[in-house]
Amino acid sequence: MKILLLGKTGQVGFELCRTLPLLGTITAPGRQELDLINAQAVADYLDAHQPDLIVNAAAWTAVDAAEARMGTARRLNAGLPDQLASYSAEHGVFLVHYSSDYVYPGTETTPWQETSPPCPLSAYGKTKLQGDEAIQQSEADYLIFRTSWVYSVRGNNFMKSILRLAKSKTELDIVADQIGAPTPARLIAQITTLAIHSNIPGGLYHLAPAGETSWQGFAEEIFRQAGITTKTNPIPTSDYPTPATRPLNSRMDTTKLETALNIQLPDWRNQLALTLNEYLES
Repeated sequence: MKILLLGKTGQVGFELCRTLPLLGTITAPGRQELDLINAQAVADYLDAHQPDLIVNAAAWTAVDAAEARMGTARRLNAGLPDQLASYSAEHGVFLVHYSSDYVYPGTETTPWQETSPPCPLSAYGKTKLQGDEAIQQSEADYLIFRTSWVYSVRGNNFMKSILRLAKSKTELDIVADQIGAPTPARLIAQITTLAIHSNIPGGLYHLAPAGETSWQGFAEEIFRQAGITTKTNPIPTSDYPTPATRPLNSRMDTTKLETALNIQLPDWRNQLALTLNEYLES
C-alpha cells in the first residue's frame, strides 16, 4: 500500500513515521518538497504520486496566532482537508485526518460525544471544524480522530514548556479550571495504525487517554514523575488572558473508539511516563 503522510515534522506526523511503515510504503514530503499552502502544488503532487491512503497530520496548530492569521489557518485546517477529501472521493482513496477538542464550546462538565453539537470559541477551533465538516460532507471514505491537549518529545507543547520554566522558577501559576486529557502523539499514531489495520468503520472518533485533569494537575504530575520540586498555584482562566478563548471542558467520551477496536485506552498518567522518560533520556 502506498501511503501519503502530510505533516511529518509535526508532533503527530513524526510519530506516524514510526508506526505507518507497518502498513505500507510511506511518502512523506517536507515543507521544501511540498508547499501545503499552495493548492495547485498539492493537486500536482497527488496526481504524480497516486497514493492508496492519505494520512493528513498537517495543520495550523498555533492557537493564538490563528486569531491574526485566519487565512493561513483556514487554508491548512479547512481548505487542505477539503481538497484531500475531494481527491479521495474521486479516486477511491481512504483519508485519515485529525481534529481537535477546540471545536466544542467548553461548557458543561460531562464528556463530549461524537454527536455533541460543536460550537468553537476561537479562530483555530472554527477552522478545524470547517475541515471536519468538509470531509464529512464529501463522498470520501475517512477516519477523523478528534484529540485533545497533544504533547510529545518533539515540537512545542505544554510538557516541554513547563519543564523549561521549572529550571528557573520555584513557583508557577497554572490554569486549573480547564479540564481534559493530555494526549501523547505516540498514542495517536499507535491507535491510528491499529485502526487502519483493523479496518474499523469510517467516521469520527474521539481519541484521548482515560482519565482527566487540569493544566495545573498535568504540571503537578509532570513534576512528580520528573522529581521536580517546583510548586504549582491554581489560577482561573480569567487570570491568564490569551488572544484565543480556550474551552473549559475538553473531556471527550472515547467509548465509540474503544468499542470499534475492542480495547481499553490507557490512563493519561501512564502515557505521560512513557513520553517523559523518552524526553528526559534524549
